[in-house]
This record gives sequence, C-alpha cells and structure tokens, in this order.
Amino acid sequence: MSGHTIRLTVFASGGGTNFQSIIDAVESGFLTAEIALLVASRPDAGALNRAAQHGIPAEVITPEQFPSEPAYTEALLDLLQRYGTDLIALAGYMKKIPVDVVRAYHNRMLNVHPSLLPAFGGQGMYGRRVHQAVLDYGARWTGATIHIVDEEYDNGPIVLQEPVRVEQDDTAETLARRVLEVEHRLYPEAIRLFAQGLISIKGRHVRIHEQQL
Repeated sequence: MSGHTIRLTVFASGGGTNFQSIIDAVESGFLTAEIALLVASRPDAGALNRAAQHGIPAEVITPEQFPSEPAYTEALLDLLQRYGTDLIALAGYMKKIPVDVVRAYHNRMLNVHPSLLPAFGGQGMYGRRVHQAVLDYGARWTGATIHIVDEEYDNGPIVLQEPVRVEQDDTAETLARRVLEVEHRLYPEAIRLFAQGLISIKGRHVRIHEQQL
C-alpha cells in the first residue's frame, strides 16, 4: 500500500467521533491518506453530517435493502471497488461485515474496540456494555485496541493498544469518555502506519517497522 496515497473507506453507524478523528488527522497533514467514502448503516447516522461538512462521499447501505446476503455482499464489494478502496476502517459500525468482504480485504480492514482485547470482547460487546462489564468485573485497567478484522468478532491480530486506568468512582460514562480520548489518538496512528507501509502481519503477530529514511 506504500507508493501512493491510500484511499480509505470508513464504516460508521453512529455519531462518528472516531470518523472525525480520522478526518482531522488527514486535514492536519498527520495522516497522508484520502478518505474516499463513508459507508453508513443508518440514514440517521451522525457520521453522515460529518461527511457532508467535509465534502466526503457517503452511501447508506444495509442488508435489509437486499433480497439476500449474497446480493448485499456483492453490492458492498462493488461499492468499495468503485471508490478504489485500499483500506477499510470500521468506526462504531454495528453490522457484521459479510465474510466475503472480510476475505476480499484480508489484512486491510481495521476496527477499534473500547477495551484491551481479548478481554471484554466478542459478540454483543460494544459501547457502554463493554465499560459496564469492566466495572462489574472489578478490573483495574481497561483501554483501547485497534485490530485487524477477521471472520470472528474482535478476534483479529492486534495492531495497537493503550491502557486506561479504571478509577474507583468511575461510571460507564466517565470511563467511556477517557477510553474514547485514547481511541481518537490511536486510530489515526494505526492508519498512518498502514498508509506508510510500516506494518507487516504474520499469523497473529503485527510487526511495526521503523520509518524508512
């Protein structure tokens, strides 16, 4: 993926604060990439407003629009190809990506998760549920993880992680706020590493190479 400016497609279902952190990283020059497309799973996703404000093409596409899973998969692959997608970033995306799309973008699809995987991950573990589970368990540390997407929930190789201390008086909301700050810093950094060709993946292990001078 090095040698040209990578074209990034972001998938979002909600307000899109991680999407915004990627936009900011591109506009500030920290991240040399072009956001080719936003794919939203809901027509009321706040991320669509952010795309419009920054002149980024956006499409709403959901499985319900199609007669079958294969038809949905084909439409999604066609859309990604049409916009010349090199790398996909899932940013609060609440639909499972079809297996054939994951395979087509093998090691080129990233996700952000609000815990230190493999702890507090898996199907149904997203958003506030994760933070509440951390508190209920009595964990002292949580954090944010950027990982490669594979065919299972929250299972792919880990690219970057950063811990966040759990304070004694934390609620799910206060904890979420601090973890989100880390996500907003970590996600653009992970994408930058891919954009600059500084990542190699072997099995479950992601190696980060030093910047080539």
